[in-house]
Amino acid sequence: MTQHSLTLIVLAGGLGSRFGGNKQIAEIPGLGCTIMELSIADAVNAGVSQVVIVINKKIRAEFEATILPRLPKSLDIVLVEQEITAIPAKFSSLATTRTKPWGTGHALLCAKPFAHNPAIVITADDYYGASSFEIIAEHFKHNSQWAMVGYPIKDTLSKQGGVNRGVCKVDQQGYLIDVVEYLDIKRENNTLYGNNPHGEQCEIANDALGSMSFWGITPVLFDYLELGFTQFLENTDNGVTKEYYLPNEIQLAIQKNRQAVTVYTAREPWYGVTYKAELDAIAHTLYQLRHKPNN
Repeated sequence: MTQHSLTLIVLAGGLGSRFGGNKQIAEIPGLGCTIMELSIADAVNAGVSQVVIVINKKIRAEFEATILPRLPKSLDIVLVEQEITAIPAKFSSLATTRTKPWGTGHALLCAKPFAHNPAIVITADDYYGASSFEIIAEHFKHNSQWAMVGYPIKDTLSKQGGVNRGVCKVDQQGYLIDVVEYLDIKRENNTLYGNNPHGEQCEIANDALGSMSFWGITPVLFDYLELGFTQFLENTDNGVTKEYYLPNEIQLAIQKNRQAVTVYTAREPWYGVTYKAELDAIAHTLYQLRHKPNN
């Protein structure tokens, strides 16, 4: 087994229903590559030597034909399919009526057999900026605790309307306390407002950080995920539509196991794609970022 000091795990198993297709393998107009490939290039520059990509089996053939040949030959690349049936045997009946993936927590769990060292975890359709990979790589040179890069929420708003964000609560030492999901976040008269989990509209601090799913983790997280996923499946009311979310499990690890998560503030903007039209809208910006004179 090849030893790696740092792994990148890309969660690319979502179906992208609102996007109207597989947005994880949609090329950026003018760049001839996907957002995921930009992130992988940034990760390699930061010292990553292994990439584990969690995909939906529907895109495997196209992924292997188009994206894989464009990735650096020096990389140890592992493709893992997030299968609905990849659950403990005693819960197999739940998989028969399930039509969508089990969620980000399950997606990451699928990578467990291949990730044996500190890892950066990202989603495939978000552009995080090169410096975020450098931040986490540097963190793991001196630290064995988990970490995350948070992005100022005021910089992640959309012109299309309100956005949903996980708002980070951070203590005075810079450690994550929790992430609370706020819905329909908008700016009104230079003030941020969003609906809290109780449905109440609240003011959000102007310097609040949002969790955009950029994590630095160690293999112990997989043990927490396995236990948590079993508990999730044991809930008789989980039905076949609820998802097992990674941030919820990280929060439980903080609360139950006193797991420390260092929070860093991003140095560059985040760009995300939910709708196909947004890919065209950010294409010009990403093109400029990748063609700076010093790149």
